[in-house]
Amino acid sequence: MTSSDDIAALSATELLEHFRRRTVSPVEAARAALARIETLNSTFNGFCFVAPDDTLAMARASEARWRRGEPLGLVDGVPTAVKDQWPVEGWPTRRGSCTTTDAASPDDCPAAARLREHGAVFVGKTTCCEFSWKGVTDSPLTGISRNPWDPSKTCGGSSGGAAIATALRLAALNLGSDGGGSIRMPAGFCGIFGLKPTYGRVPAWPLSAAPTTSHTGPMTRTVADAALMLTVMSEPDPRDWLALPPQKIDFRDGLEAGVAGLRIAYSATLGHAKVDPEIADTVAAAAQVFADLGAQVEARDPGFANPQDVFEMFFFTGMAATLDGIPAARHGEIDPGYLRCAALGRRFSGIDLIKGWGARDALGRHMNGFHQQFDLLLTPGLPLPAFAAGIEFPPDRGCRSWFDWSPFCFPFNFTQQPAASVPCGFTAAGLPVALQIVGPRYREDLVLRASRAYEAVHPFKLPPR
Repeated sequence: MTSSDDIAALSATELLEHFRRRTVSPVEAARAALARIETLNSTFNGFCFVAPDDTLAMARASEARWRRGEPLGLVDGVPTAVKDQWPVEGWPTRRGSCTTTDAASPDDCPAAARLREHGAVFVGKTTCCEFSWKGVTDSPLTGISRNPWDPSKTCGGSSGGAAIATALRLAALNLGSDGGGSIRMPAGFCGIFGLKPTYGRVPAWPLSAAPTTSHTGPMTRTVADAALMLTVMSEPDPRDWLALPPQKIDFRDGLEAGVAGLRIAYSATLGHAKVDPEIADTVAAAAQVFADLGAQVEARDPGFANPQDVFEMFFFTGMAATLDGIPAARHGEIDPGYLRCAALGRRFSGIDLIKGWGARDALGRHMNGFHQQFDLLLTPGLPLPAFAAGIEFPPDRGCRSWFDWSPFCFPFNFTQQPAASVPCGFTAAGLPVALQIVGPRYREDLVLRASRAYEAVHPFKLPPR
């Protein structure tokens, strides 16, 4: 294999096999990723920081280990990118904000630390909106990030750069975070696979502005790569006291088991969402695939009211708390939308939040009960295709915030359930459509297994760039 683009198009799983056979080297893989970043990033703005010398040094060390037959771990040599929300040792962490500095981070975040321990080759930091606050990726610091299928459209957010890096083959493994849809929204708009694991499955530090709803997870081109990445990142880290108990789980096990016999509910609207007809038809066809594969699929809404108002209270108060840590003299440098939402967050009292916990508790218990009847829940990932880049929400839908166009995402941050965005087709205009697969807490294995069953009969497509 001699083409740089061919090497960049290999999945992590494929790259590892080439490394074993010595038909591709980690240095070749790193150079291929860096070459595509150099060519494409000025158009799509997926990366905000690249350090080629650091990347190639990591790749050379990996290559030497493979030559000795001593790979360091499960992802040794694989080009990997980290959302700029998260620290990587020796690199700046700007979080999309002009109020941060270029100071080198002293430590890796837990997920990056585990990936480094397993030999991942970091190719850079990917763009996010300021402090990961909204469903699209633009910021005062890094500008507008764009959809790999159509650069006039949004890539979604807040992990938009990670979705771009995945779709354009700029990195095989990409680390994202999801506090209200921030993995699944860009995955859906960009046509890649994204998994929000159970809350606490992947240790996180430092905590985000949404400390009890933010999940850390993989964004990849294949389900197998997500299972591999999750296996690595879910190893324990003492810095996250809210993380799940340490478990030795290889999420690749059982990935090909299929869905025959599973009890699956399909909800087209969750009982309250407005979905574009083209999206609804595409997702309904995807749900039928699971029935064709032997699952028991039943049209059933999960039966809860829209929790948006309560979720926004939690989210906006967290934004206000983050803003309090920034000197008032610098607030003029911050995204005006962030300031608006933080101001809304200041309206709520501690008593309001405690009452909100009651509503959240009721929703979590409701979904625990729902999954006594159904192994999985299928929904649309998003109710609309990607809209124009550079705006928070489309002007013709009566939206007041990005939460209005993400009704299928944030409820499952409240309930802390695993949920995946699975590419399932395209609109007539050629923009990706996504199916969401939601599982009971702690059952990423079921979500991955179902995602792989769909992928096996409908392989994911990437933009022809």
